[in-house]
Amino acid sequence: MAVEITQFLLAAQSADARVRTEAEANIRQFQEQNLPAFLLSLSVELANNEKPTESRTLAGLVLKNLLDAKDAGTKELLTRQWIAIDISIVSQIKDLLLRTLGSSVPEARHTSAQVIAKIASIDIPRKQWPDLIGSLLNNMTQRDSAAGLKQSTLEALGYVCEEISHQDLEQGEVNNVLTAVVQGMNLAENSPEVRLAATRALFNALEFAQTNFDTQMERDFIMKMVCETALSKEVQIRQTAFECLASIASRYYEVLGPYMQAFFELTSNAVKGDEETVALQAIEFWSSICDEEIELQEFEISDTGDSHSKFIEKALSSLVPMLLETLLKQEENQDQDDNIWNVAMAGGTCLQLVSRTVGDAILPLVMPFVEANIVKPDWHCREAATFAFGSVLEGPSTEKLSVLVHSGLDFMLRLMKDENNHVKDTTAWTLSRIFEFLHGPDGTVISSANLPKVVEILVEGTKDAPNVAEKVCWAIYHLSQGYEETCSSLFTPYVPGIIECLISTASRTDGDDSRLRSSAYESLNAVVRCSNIKETSQIIAQLLVVIMNKLGQTLELSIASSDDQEKQGDLQASFCGVLQVIIQKLTSDDESKRFILEAADQIMLLFLRVFACRSSTVHEEAMLAIGALAYATGPGFEKYLPELYKYLEMGLQNFGEFQVCAITVGVVGDIFRALDEKALPYCDGIMSTLMKDLSSEALHRSVKPPIFSVFGDIGLAIGEHFEKYVPYAVQMMQGASEICAQMDTSDEELMEYGNQLKCSIFEAYSGILQGFKDSKPEVMLPYAQHLLQFIELVLRDVNRDANVTKAAVSALGDLVDVLGLTIKPLFGDFAFFEGILQECLQTDDESLSETTAWAYAIMRRIMNQ
Repeated sequence: MAVEITQFLLAAQSADARVRTEAEANIRQFQEQNLPAFLLSLSVELANNEKPTESRTLAGLVLKNLLDAKDAGTKELLTRQWIAIDISIVSQIKDLLLRTLGSSVPEARHTSAQVIAKIASIDIPRKQWPDLIGSLLNNMTQRDSAAGLKQSTLEALGYVCEEISHQDLEQGEVNNVLTAVVQGMNLAENSPEVRLAATRALFNALEFAQTNFDTQMERDFIMKMVCETALSKEVQIRQTAFECLASIASRYYEVLGPYMQAFFELTSNAVKGDEETVALQAIEFWSSICDEEIELQEFEISDTGDSHSKFIEKALSSLVPMLLETLLKQEENQDQDDNIWNVAMAGGTCLQLVSRTVGDAILPLVMPFVEANIVKPDWHCREAATFAFGSVLEGPSTEKLSVLVHSGLDFMLRLMKDENNHVKDTTAWTLSRIFEFLHGPDGTVISSANLPKVVEILVEGTKDAPNVAEKVCWAIYHLSQGYEETCSSLFTPYVPGIIECLISTASRTDGDDSRLRSSAYESLNAVVRCSNIKETSQIIAQLLVVIMNKLGQTLELSIASSDDQEKQGDLQASFCGVLQVIIQKLTSDDESKRFILEAADQIMLLFLRVFACRSSTVHEEAMLAIGALAYATGPGFEKYLPELYKYLEMGLQNFGEFQVCAITVGVVGDIFRALDEKALPYCDGIMSTLMKDLSSEALHRSVKPPIFSVFGDIGLAIGEHFEKYVPYAVQMMQGASEICAQMDTSDEELMEYGNQLKCSIFEAYSGILQGFKDSKPEVMLPYAQHLLQFIELVLRDVNRDANVTKAAVSALGDLVDVLGLTIKPLFGDFAFFEGILQECLQTDDESLSETTAWAYAIMRRIMNQ
């Protein structure tokens, strides 16, 4: 059944575009006409040692890509196609792949290991490849197994462990896998290539080893092998061993105690003297310990006392000096690239985590380093000192930090004029963190005395090199954010100057590389949000005109290339984002709202012209701004719908860019809340599109909860006119509630999605019910029993999310409020509902308590009649 495809595969890699295109078409035709034969032919090609390496490698790559995809919808389709293939062909493909692991060609062996793992990800959970692990282990135990076969087998084992869940293997299989892997790490018996593959396989297999780590003898043996491997001659093997250590720190924190001294010596030596790739993983080990201890502190139950080992606290006096030394290992160009990752950056990041872990205890160890180095002539020392100070601003108490910052702020401001770019870059970052953590309504290091100097230095800093100016913009952002709750008049005199400098900064021609323009506009948004609207409405109204003009100018740009189009899109996205914030700010006050109402026609015209540019990023930002405009203009928004409607439809049908679809769904809700029944002419089209969205497997699942919520918005807006949609909408809601009832809550990501789905279903019911309250409440009576059952199911879950509880209680209240006495016979276990509501009344969550009090009062009134 297999077909000779070598020439096609070689031609598909030809330098001649015509030959290449023709070969790709032939390959695609074969795939579409007979997929099973095509997959088998690829496997035969990959397994044949007489074929060229190039054709074998491509065969494996095509085979792998026909088994897996990043896109969830495509992956599901590929999985279904594989499952449908006849078992005899599947068996042939598997046998060929296992045979290829022993090939003399490394590329073929490696590719085969990857493909085996992709098939395993489909078949092992379905119990359709029960002998795979045994076959792979057999390769490891045969006396005459070649080093290449061992290496590729270990690669396959590692990839398989990466692809499947720990629940898919029996403990006996896990034990055998770990034994084979640890034996493969043995220095005396194996080549460096085999040991590297084994160490990588161990990294992927650690997730499966819970039972083994619970057993001291097995745990000791694994730890011993990892520690020995971390001392290997080969850099890659050492690096991978330290990756294993970091993973062990995350997964098995509770059993680390007896090994911590050895781990400290290993990591300390690596950080101080090993290759950078190894040192980075050694630092990562301590970062992982910090992550675990921070999480334990956050979730520690108060009556259990100290429940974790506090490894960081115990190692503090040695760990912090080691990390401080790493800060002096900067690279000359690291200030030009925020994505650079070296020992200094890793050490600083770890120091930030240590600070969050131990709080005040870190300050006596760090401050002498800061004071000693910040005045040295060598820029490395000054930059390291500033980095160290910035790294300990989160964790210690505000009281302790405020004293240090009050005494050091002037010096930090002076460092913004340092001769060295690195020092200024890090100083601006440190100032940003000072404002983020020590400037707000609960206390601040900023006063009327030092604010003028701070603003002066920051405004001046926006004119510095792009990398420095970008950090300064974020410092302005956090300085502004500190006034968000109070909208303090103290900030008002500086608003015009800051706005002017940020607009100027965003217009710099050297800003593209360091994201300077986008950070300047983000900071501008913060300044607008946090300003006192009574005192700055005229200034913000003037800014509205400036930004509208700038957005208008982008529509006139000459677009000659994709780069031009991308730049236009970025600018439009930024301007639409600023306009959204301005609209929201001016609308928040009755007096200043007039500025938006007067300019609304021009603003909407600009947005419609922007949509015509067809950029998804701009589509998102413009849609969000339109939502704000709908809220501002209320019923007056109706006149824009004839032109806007086609773009709403486009957004709702944009499955490929699902974020655009989700935002458009939200804006539809904004529009219906603004227009109520005035949106009726467009309701059929929108409801039809939303129904198709919910039915589509191609649409990303994250968009579906917002759609249910919008059903509630539409139902509330159009009232009795929603009746014709009820059978279809509620059927969808009931189907979604059944999915919630059967959802696997052991998967954290799935549980989060389930919570969103439950909330949105309840919100939909609440809106629809309230929409019928004053006209046709009886419409919802046939669906009341199902809703009550769903509410009860959700409320019986003791681990339910707080937002889900509130949404369920609210829907319960709405159901009783709208249907009144007709609902009474449907209550089965009323005592259960009463008990839950009384429990919710005792909560510290004020919002939940208020909702519950309202729902409980209505229920008692109905039940007592």
